[in-house]
Amino acid sequence: MSEKEKILVVGGAGYIGSHTVRMLSDQGYEVIVLDNLIYGHRDAIVDEGVLFIEGNLGDSTLLDQIFGEHSISAVFHFAAFAYVGESVTEPSKYYQNNLCASINLLDAMVKHKCPTFIFSSTCATYGNPEYVPIDEKHPQNPINPYGASKLMLERVLDDYSHAYGLKHCCLRYFNASGASLDAKIGEDHNPETHLIPLVLDAAMGKRENITVFGTDYDTPDGTCIRDYIHILDLARAHILALEKLNNSDEQALKINLGTGKGKSVKEVIDATEAVTGLKVPLVYGERRAGDPPELVANAAYAKEIIGWEAEFTDIHEILKTAYAWVNQDHQGKYTK
Repeated sequence: MSEKEKILVVGGAGYIGSHTVRMLSDQGYEVIVLDNLIYGHRDAIVDEGVLFIEGNLGDSTLLDQIFGEHSISAVFHFAAFAYVGESVTEPSKYYQNNLCASINLLDAMVKHKCPTFIFSSTCATYGNPEYVPIDEKHPQNPINPYGASKLMLERVLDDYSHAYGLKHCCLRYFNASGASLDAKIGEDHNPETHLIPLVLDAAMGKRENITVFGTDYDTPDGTCIRDYIHILDLARAHILALEKLNNSDEQALKINLGTGKGKSVKEVIDATEAVTGLKVPLVYGERRAGDPPELVANAAYAKEIIGWEAEFTDIHEILKTAYAWVNQDHQGKYTK
């Protein structure tokens, strides 16, 4: 880049957003983060060159101010609520934030002629898989409001692309995992629902045990299989997607991100014990409603269209980065 491109990252203080912000900054982009800190952490913004603004996507006045004061060339969107169970009991919260507030952002982009949008979407738009591995042609039939809200915004983006020329890429990824290699930033949700941090907490005595939901699935060891993708691989894909839109005639991209290799709950637990040298206390429970036996990405299109493939494909390597993050001295680290 001959001149620093200015990127607005909404939700940039969250798990995936913060790693992407750091990578953007490292690659010479000028980054502005907008986050309401409901789930994000101010301490996750570790680069002093990043401008941080606390605020909401629904605040049109604030968005006008940001776009008016800065010549923003692209927006990276990570500012979604993402608890599947909560989306079922509080759908209004999810449609208001994930859809309505996001449309408010898109309108500000169109108004201020910001041309490019990189969207953090999800494999939850596919719903229960009809086949695995899941490619981009798989039918999209989400089974919860979280997945539905993401799919609705994907469709809005197609309409905005057609009507207003808004370039966009929807990155549908599977199970984000791991932490930065220097353990400066990592995964810290409250409440925590992701398997790897829960298993690590159980191994380290921070929780009594981990519940394995279902041991009778049609999988080799009877437990659910998921595709775990390292956070740095995810961050890199977003930047590659931006570069593709900037340097080609592509107008709208839909891309799956995953390793193409699934790991079962039992395999994750076994790998955790191998990496930490600690025993993971287990409790076995019934299946959870809506849990498919297997969710694995077919990421061939990502390699073809943006030259991306996962570099972290060994679950042990992913776990090592996650363990280094949670095992450090908590002083100076954002905590649950």
